Order: sequence, then C-alpha cells, then structure tokens
Amino acid sequence: MSNRPLNVARPILFWRRLFAVIVTSSLLTPNFGSQPVGAQVTQYCQLSSTAAQKKENLRLSAFKGNQDAQARYQKLVRQQAKELQECRRRTWPQTQALWLRLYPCDIRPGAIEQIMDRIANRGYNQVYVEVFYDGQVLLPATANPTVWPSVIRTSGAENADLLSTAIQKGRQRGLKVYAWMFTTNFGYTYAQRRDREGAIARNGKGQTSLYVVNDSSQVFIDPYNPQAKRDYYNLVQQVLRRRPDGLLLDYIRYPRQTGSDSIATKVTDLWLFSPATQEALFRRALNYKGLDLIRRFLSKGYVTAGDITQVDKLYPQEGEPMWQGRIRPAQKSILPASNRQPLLQWELWQLCVAHAMQGIIDFISMASYPAKQQGIPTGAVFFPEGNQMLGQGYDSRLQPWDRFPSTLEWHPMSYMTCGNASCIAAQVKRVLSMAKPGTQVIPALAGKWGQSVSNRPPLEAQMQALRQFAPRLRGVSHFAYSWQYPQNDSDRKFCRIR
Repeated sequence: MSNRPLNVARPILFWRRLFAVIVTSSLLTPNFGSQPVGAQVTQYCQLSSTAAQKKENLRLSAFKGNQDAQARYQKLVRQQAKELQECRRRTWPQTQALWLRLYPCDIRPGAIEQIMDRIANRGYNQVYVEVFYDGQVLLPATANPTVWPSVIRTSGAENADLLSTAIQKGRQRGLKVYAWMFTTNFGYTYAQRRDREGAIARNGKGQTSLYVVNDSSQVFIDPYNPQAKRDYYNLVQQVLRRRPDGLLLDYIRYPRQTGSDSIATKVTDLWLFSPATQEALFRRALNYKGLDLIRRFLSKGYVTAGDITQVDKLYPQEGEPMWQGRIRPAQKSILPASNRQPLLQWELWQLCVAHAMQGIIDFISMASYPAKQQGIPTGAVFFPEGNQMLGQGYDSRLQPWDRFPSTLEWHPMSYMTCGNASCIAAQVKRVLSMAKPGTQVIPALAGKWGQSVSNRPPLEAQMQALRQFAPRLRGVSHFAYSWQYPQNDSDRKFCRIR
C-alpha cells in the first residue's frame, strides 16, 4: 500500500483539489423532550439521582458479600439496561458515547462496575475504552505479544484483563464498548527500542516528534515503514481478540506543532526524511528525469533552472520529467528550463505534500483491515481543521480526513472554544459538508453536564446546537469520564493496589 499512484494536477486554488492529486482507494424524529421510560429516567436518558444512589448502595452491599443485595443489584442492572436502550431509541441522539481511560487500580473488586454504572446512569449507551496510549497497551502482561508494555505491571496482577472485563461489564449495562487506540503515535517506549529507530518519523531538520511536541510521551512513526505496520497490525489483532463492539483509531496524523511551525510551508517541515518514506517517494518517479528532480528537491527544498538543465542533459532520450500524477505538458517541444522551473517546483512541493498525506491514508486502511474482516465497526478520530490549506502552506498535522473511507465512522473532535456553541456547530457543519452521503459522523464534544468548563458551554448547550443537523447526525460522544468525575479519576490514577 505504500506506493499507490498519485495524480498531481496543475496549479490549483483550493487544497482539497490536491487529492485530485491522490488516487486512493431512517432516523426517528429528534426528541430532547421525549417522555421518560419509567419514572427513574430523566431528560437525556439520565437516571435520577435517587435511582442512581439506590443502585450504588446495592453495589456496595453486594461487594461486601451480601448475597441478597448481589441478586437485587444484578436484577436492577439488567432492568435499567433495558430502560436505557429503549430511551435511546426514542431520544436524539440515538448513540451517545463517553471516552474513558482505565488505570491499574481498576482491577479492584467492584471498580469497573462502579464506573460502568456511572456511565449508564448519565444516559450513555456507548463507551470508548482507551486500550493503547502513551506507549502502553491494555492487555494482560501474560498475554501481550506486542512490542509495548502492558498498562498493568503490578506484581500478582499479570493475568488481569481490564479490556475484557470492561467489555463484559459494559454490555451488561446496555453499553457498546469500543476499543480506542492511538494510531501513528506509538509512544516513547517505542522510540527507546534500538531495533525500531528506522521506524520513527523525521523531518528535514533531523528532528523526531520528541523535539517538536510538548508532550514527551508522543512519538510519531513513519507510516510507510513496514516494521511499524507489522507492529501495529499485530497490536490491533490482539485487541480484537477481546471482541470489542468497535475500534476507534485516534492520532491518525503527523505531529501538531506550534507558532510558525504550525504551518508546513517548505519541504523540511514535512515528515519525509525517514528511509521508508523516501524510498516510497522515489518509487513515484516515472522516468529518470523525474527521479533526479525529486531527489534534488528533497535535498535542497527547491530546484533551479540550472538543475533542470542538468537533468535534461543527463537524460536526453527522455522528454518531460514525470512522476505519478503529473500531467504531461500539452506542448510537444520542451520549453527552456527557466520557463519550466516555477511550475516544476510547485508540482514537486505538491507531490511531497500528497505523498506525506497518502502515508496517513494507507496506514488507516491497514490498521482498520482486521476489524473489517471481522465485521467490527471502525471509526477515525480527527481534527476538523487538520486538513486545511493555510496561505501557501498546510496545517502541520497533514490530516487528510476528508479522504478517509466513508465506510469508517467519522469522529471529528469538535473542541473549538468561542464562549458559546456556535463555533462548535460550525466545525460539525464543515465536516458534514465534506462527508459523502451515508458516512456516519459522530462528533466528539468536550465538556461537562450542567456547567461551563474552559470557555466551553455545558454539554446541554452544545448538544442543542448540534440538534439542527439531525436526522443526518444521529450520534455524539463526550470527552471525557475524567471531566465528569474528576475526583474519581484522580483517586483511581494514584491509588495503591494492595
């Protein structure tokens, strides 16, 4: 997949035409105020505080060994799972999900049950459990054949399988459980392996992402590297052995930089300088002239009329320099080098940008393939602004999400802040305008119920702003459990397992 053909056209005004450059492979009426199912369910399908506390009391008694409480607790869980499913069928959005990170402390008896109860109580019917992040994986230490360490490395807990447990306990409460994974961000532990040095992405300044991203846990890989592909493919297969209800691929992009570096304007800004990416780029040449000019452009960042003249002399038997996607000029005779230089330089820049983006598209196709084989839904997480052309440059993330397959769920992180929900709605509207008919778009919102956070309005206000896009929009997710239960999140993060 690393050498798909490109179609690089003549100069164009809008960046999405760049991927003319790349050749790649009934809803119920929205209803916030529907009648609650049973007296215990309030608006947004949330359980009343009284009903939630009753269930929590039973859970506490059950895990203290009270057999009667255990039976009543399980019965109540089943009953409320049915109520939740019925309410969500009648209430927009039909899918409402919450993002969740688990910690080693969650192996304690009753911990997962408490978390999943809280999620269901808030009216969610899906949960995205983070299974690969910061260079570690949520697999048991004794059943982890990947190159990454397990999240749980506590002595005596080597067999703990939090992912399987979360899937089981979530489903009991009417929740679909997705496995949420970092993708091209492999984490710092991967960068520490000497046998993987060639798989790390590098820009033209000799930097890896460790030098350009504030978070040192983030290490981005070369999406063309075959070893990186094999490592990730194996990871996905191991996660899918737990049979989650879906797969969610995050960080499908290049590093996000700051300041003037947030816009890629020259070839040294691009992550093209690792061996596999360069080899794949050189294979896009269709003749020796094309290959020579690609090499010169990559080494200097530009080509001169003198370079073009030299290449013409080196390969007199060839006509125009050609590479995948380049349209052969209409004139039969070759123009002087000075006349051809501006267009050739612009087209070489577009080729390099398109090649970098194609690596991301190919990687997500590879990463999602095992789930596709098993019939497990897969979603792609992205920034709505990650695919923009900015002046003469491109957003440094080079995230061509509008070229992601429409068979994937699209999860735009609609996190913009402007003091109200209008800018969030605008982000979602832009994504919907670019999505092919039938694409399932599930925006991710950041915030809390009932209060503003970080200049973001309450989730109720954000949800109301998105309701205008129904029936095309039938799913929304909220980031994150840790925002809604910050005390519980910090207690779990720093607890000591006994």
